[in-house]
Amino acid sequence: MSGIVAIVGRPNVGKSTLFNRLVGGRKAIVDDVSGVTRDRHYGNAEWLDNEFTVIDTGGYVAHSADVFEKSIRDQVEIAMEEADVLLFMVDVTTGVTDLDMDFAKILRRGKKPVIVIVNKVDNHQRQYEAGEFYSLGFENLFMISSISGSGTGDFLDEVIQNLPKNPAKEQSDLPRFAIVGRPNAGKSSLCNVLLGQERNIVTDIPGTTRDTIHSHYNSFGKEFILVDTAGIRKKSKVKENVEFYSVMRSVRAVEDCDVMILLIDATRGMSSQDVNLFRLAQKNGKGILILVNKWDLVEKDHTSTKGYEEEIQNKISPFTDVPILFISALTKQRVFKAVEKAYEVYQSLTNHISTSKLNEYLLPIINDHPPAAKKGKYIKVKYVTQIKTRTVIFAFFCNLPQYVTESYKRFLENKIRAEYNFSGVPIQISFRKK
Repeated sequence: MSGIVAIVGRPNVGKSTLFNRLVGGRKAIVDDVSGVTRDRHYGNAEWLDNEFTVIDTGGYVAHSADVFEKSIRDQVEIAMEEADVLLFMVDVTTGVTDLDMDFAKILRRGKKPVIVIVNKVDNHQRQYEAGEFYSLGFENLFMISSISGSGTGDFLDEVIQNLPKNPAKEQSDLPRFAIVGRPNAGKSSLCNVLLGQERNIVTDIPGTTRDTIHSHYNSFGKEFILVDTAGIRKKSKVKENVEFYSVMRSVRAVEDCDVMILLIDATRGMSSQDVNLFRLAQKNGKGILILVNKWDLVEKDHTSTKGYEEEIQNKISPFTDVPILFISALTKQRVFKAVEKAYEVYQSLTNHISTSKLNEYLLPIINDHPPAAKKGKYIKVKYVTQIKTRTVIFAFFCNLPQYVTESYKRFLENKIRAEYNFSGVPIQISFRKK
């Protein structure tokens, strides 16, 4: 099961605190000053063995007093369109506000499941006061304290019930390559070059992309589905929430693809949003290829490529075994080499190494460099096998899996990468009881 859960609501109701709790880390900036969340934050959450993506839409209010029409309304409508479940967050300490009522009117027009989360309910009096939020017109209302975490389990059960059981995906045996990246990085230009036609409208205005397009590529002996987060977008909406649109589309594309092609604008460098997309693909076990576009616009010397690669690798560390190509969609420089490299990553992703070969290679290494003993107990690895799934997982069967350290897992991953080609493919090392 997978899907997208968007946290919406007016500023300063605790959305970022809830986001941090769901994804298990302080990834969003949290402050008691309204409007702190300007960037969009997203990450993976898990509940009862079900994984899903959470997006903190933010509640940033621009300088105008009447920003609801301009900014917040757009965010809610985008979330309504893209997310599978909407968490509508309100604050019991302020009661129902006019902004809450306005949010509710928009959400009631949509067809997506809405779960009302009444935050800061940490005593019996506030539980009683939370009842007034039923006036917003939604049946699913849950009282929580995002700081302490009380009440989160109940609403997460409800979230799981409303996530799609079988996410929509075109039935095809062909590999699926998704082109993702920040607005104006050149996604549509690259797609047009590959397809040999002006399928997507290309302008110098960031955010002209809206609808995800699936195109069938069949040239030079390569055949795959090209997923581009592109389409036609009204210019009136370009100014607001461009990054938010990009995030929502990219997250969906990453979930549905086999290989993520992360397109970076060489003139702007790798942004935090690019890194977030990289981590999202890594955690989902997707193949990854990084393309640095607009390389023709960068002043360079004989050390430029190496320096740029090192800068990217520092940001994506410790998973650095990822191919990086420098291209120009405008001049078609190395564009078709990028297709070949994406195909190589896909082949590595689907490659399965026999159990006999794995044991023949890895067991002598483990015998020479065994896991460190803990509490006087020695870990003995019996055998290793690659599990047949859509992601790359190696299972090591031993007597005391609970004592194996993360550093030793990285040691084994590096040994696997040294022998077999898994460039661009996240590897999961799992120790299990024999």
